[in-house]
Amino acid sequence: MIRATFSGFNTALSAIQANQKRLDITGQNLSNMNTTGYTRQALVTSSLNYSGPISQYMTGAGIQVGFGVAMDKVTQIRDPFLDAQYRGQMEKAGYTDSMQTSLDSLAKVLDESSIKGIRQAFDNIQSTLTNLADPAKTNDAVFESELRARMEDLANLLNNSAAQIEKAAGQEFERLDGTGTNENGAMQKVNDILRQIGELNRQIKHNQIFDQPSLELMDQRNVLLDELAGYIPIEVKYQKDANHADDPDWPEDLYVHMNYYQDGLLVDPPLTLISGTEGAGPQNYGQMNINKGADPDHPYLNTTATFTAAPITGQNDVTISSANGAAANKNTFRGGSIQSSLDMLGGAVDTSHTPAGIEADIQVHGYQYYINHLDNLAYSFATIMNEMNKLGNNNAPDAFLLVNKNDGTTAGITASTIGINQKWADGTVTLGKGISADGNNANDTALAMLKAMSLTYPTNQVNDPTNRYQGVDLGNKTFAGYMNNISTILATDSAMNQSNLKTNVTVLNGIQDSRDSLSGVSLDEEAANMMTFMAAYNAASRLMTTMDEALNTLINSTGLVGR
Repeated sequence: MIRATFSGFNTALSAIQANQKRLDITGQNLSNMNTTGYTRQALVTSSLNYSGPISQYMTGAGIQVGFGVAMDKVTQIRDPFLDAQYRGQMEKAGYTDSMQTSLDSLAKVLDESSIKGIRQAFDNIQSTLTNLADPAKTNDAVFESELRARMEDLANLLNNSAAQIEKAAGQEFERLDGTGTNENGAMQKVNDILRQIGELNRQIKHNQIFDQPSLELMDQRNVLLDELAGYIPIEVKYQKDANHADDPDWPEDLYVHMNYYQDGLLVDPPLTLISGTEGAGPQNYGQMNINKGADPDHPYLNTTATFTAAPITGQNDVTISSANGAAANKNTFRGGSIQSSLDMLGGAVDTSHTPAGIEADIQVHGYQYYINHLDNLAYSFATIMNEMNKLGNNNAPDAFLLVNKNDGTTAGITASTIGINQKWADGTVTLGKGISADGNNANDTALAMLKAMSLTYPTNQVNDPTNRYQGVDLGNKTFAGYMNNISTILATDSAMNQSNLKTNVTVLNGIQDSRDSLSGVSLDEEAANMMTFMAAYNAASRLMTTMDEALNTLINSTGLVGR
């Protein structure tokens, strides 16, 4: 049995075409080696085998060989496992990076190691009280004026600190919501990413049905998925739609699910954010919104995010809260910059000015945590100084030094409202001249105040048998020590987060290097491929020449018998 006349030419031609395509793909890879998100492409081939019937009478000369190479498709070289690892690490890096931005904004206000702030103001008051404790200076109006100025400095520092923290909290919310600003917030960015992925899903699916791989569109989608993972925890799956589940040639759809925890347990099934190509228009992707809390005094507390996806598969609506929220039915992420912002904005609302209330269920020390502590400090200091001055003025009911600057009373004194009593400024109220019943010792009030500066609270005051300081609790710390503790907590949180951020970024870069080694374009590797494919191209060309020579011999050098 003689092989078909032109089969060898077909074999050589298929080899030339395949290697030409490989060279084309190599050129495409090299031209896009610096393109963001580009994935290295490769040609998938298979052998063209003889498919005719097999005869039991076939001789050895009729043994069939292949007919060359078939070009099946151009594909991307990606590892789904590395993609999942990378996106999981993006969640952690996104959380710690966003958290560090928030902590840095707080450090500008409360880092007493680099700022001469509230801690220094207490030292200045203590120094002035030391002078006033001298009997020769007790009645000196200059020193009382100095004490008033020192206390006013403290009140202004507390006012400014509270205002700056509230401003930082407002900016945090703007980073989430973006409404009313000139930049999109995280919510708008996530919504835009979900919309783009949903639309890309349909474009890619349409092209694949018509045998167009749309690899560049898939690269765009992968970049968007990586970005999305920095905001919220996602899980990406590929599967055929229900109507074509048994069709091996039907292209798969991409689904994106959002993982979250309820009371510490992973919720199953997760929320569906991208539902393949199902439905029409926006029905295959979900959207997100953010809501402020209801407390008018603390508008950024109890912040929740509601995610709504098309009612197709799995859960379609869920509320995500801060890690500091109520224990019952508390839904949280385990990563992503959105959860970081929610945690910093959330916190226990404390109105009793007691550390026990402030510390309850605190997992992240957010903005309100520090505002509550400053409120507690302002309330405690004002209460003690006012009560001592009342005693020094024979229990005069209005002999207050520090008041709520909004209404001139002692009700509702916080870090943002504390101020100097204007009656003290105009001389109507003066520093008490005696704290004993007969008022004989003119410096007793100053001495009592000086002693109060070095006492820890709660404590039983020697001259306070009626326990005038109810509600004053600084966790067994002095005024200055309490402020130091606030700064220390912030510094500790920042140091721990910086360490976590460094670790997360290092791991993320390691995974990225692994992805690049597989999916990225290497100049050396592509150059080696180019030489290999060119050598194969030349060999296939030589094969065609050889086949031509054999055919020429067959045609022109046979059939001469009998001439």
